Amino acid sequence: MITPLDIQQKAFRRVLRGYDRQEVEAFLSLVATEFEELVKEAMSLREQVRRKAEDVAEYRSREKSLQETLITAQKASEEIREASRKEAEIAISEAELQGEKIVLAAHSRFLRIVDDINELKRQRAQFEVNVRALVEGHLKMLDTFREPQLREEQVELLRGAKKASAD
Repeated sequence: MITPLDIQQKAFRRVLRGYDRQEVEAFLSLVATEFEELVKEAMSLREQVRRKAEDVAEYRSREKSLQETLITAQKASEEIREASRKEAEIAISEAELQGEKIVLAAHSRFLRIVDDINELKRQRAQFEVNVRALVEGHLKMLDTFREPQLREEQVELLRGAKKASAD
C-alpha cells in the first residue's frame, strides 16, 4: 500500500528534456495531500465500520437474549396456563366429589327420616290398637258393672209395672 509519505519521497530520475520539476513536485505534493486525506477518511470509515460492527454484534446479542427471554416467557406462560387448567380440573373434580358426598349424605338422611316416619306410623298404629284395646277393656268392665245394676233396675221396673197393673 502506498502511503502519502511514499508519494512525497518519491524521486524521479532526471532526464534531459523531462517534465518541469517544480510542476511535478507541486502535483506530487497535491496528490500526497489528497491521498493523505483519503487515507485518513478511509481509516475513519474503517473505525466507524468497526464500531458499527460492534454495535450490530451487541444488538444481535441483545436480540438473541430477547428471543430467548421471549421463548422462556412463552414456555412459562404455557406452563402456568397448563398448571392453572390442571388446578381448575382438580378443583372441579373435588367439587363434584364433594357434591356427590353431599347428595349421598342427603339421600341417606332422607332414607333415615322415611324409616323414622314409618316407625312412628307403626308406633302410632300400635298405640291406637293398645288404646282401643284398653278402652274396649274398660268399656267391658263398665258394662260388666252396669249389667247387675240394669238387672236390678229392670226387676224394679217389672215390680212397679205389676203394682201399677194390680192397682
